[in-house]
Amino acid sequence: MFTMEYAVPADAALWPAFDTHIAQEELYRKIADKRCYLLRENGVTVGVLRYNLFWDSIPFLTMIFLAEAVRGKGYGTIAMAQWEGEMRALGYACVMTSTQADENAQHFYRRRGYRDAGCLLLDVEPLRQPAELFFVKAL
Repeated sequence: MFTMEYAVPADAALWPAFDTHIAQEELYRKIADKRCYLLRENGVTVGVLRYNLFWDSIPFLTMIFLAEAVRGKGYGTIAMAQWEGEMRALGYACVMTSTQADENAQHFYRRRGYRDAGCLLLDVEPLRQPAELFFVKAL
């Protein structure tokens, strides 16, 4: 059985196994703001999801990650649907996310109704990376 639960401070210790792109102090702030979730299969943590607010007003999914062993089971789709439902219940009219142009996640988002909204080119060190593709979805 798959579940998505709010992370609590004690969960910060296991977070780096799934997400190394956030500083620990920031992670604790997001946990306190209820913007971090654990994705679990039969009670075992198999992934994470977290978000920010873009322009302080639009939920922006910054990370969804599932362990390789559970990919392809539909858990990403379930987690996205639950997150979108929660954002709708909180009164938001749309959500956003992004991914690098060289990552397959862009196809995952498009299959779930996200529309391309542009890209960002970071061509300065230490930020140099492939284009960051932005996506938006009305709720």
